[in-house]
Amino acid sequence: QVQVVESGGGLVQPGGSLRLSCAASGSIFSINDMVWYRQGPGKQRELVAAITRDGSTNYADSVKGRFTISRDITEKIVYLQMDSLKPEDTDVYYCNVVAATNQSRGLYRRYWGQGTQVTVAS
Repeated sequence: QVQVVESGGGLVQPGGSLRLSCAASGSIFSINDMVWYRQGPGKQRELVAAITRDGSTNYADSVKGRFTISRDITEKIVYLQMDSLKPEDTDVYYCNVVAATNQSRGLYRRYWGQGTQVTVAS
């Protein structure tokens, strides 16, 4: 199977920066999209940023110009650089990886991490 583990969350002051990392491991044949979502209490999970296999990126309007997604294909890691953080960025951030396993090379599935808490406060 595929394991997805996020790291890098924490407490930061408004205007500060954090970099989240997400590593995928296991019996991976191929990875397509790698996506960051976030969700707060009582809110729906929302897409923050996504990156495709060829490096194309997509961002939520609320984070454009402040967040940058990137990936290391060889290491199966995706990063989310978050700058100029605002209190409204406070949420649990989840990584989602669209991947095919060695056992099912033609079938791409979504795999989720457990999430990492980001808190922006003075």
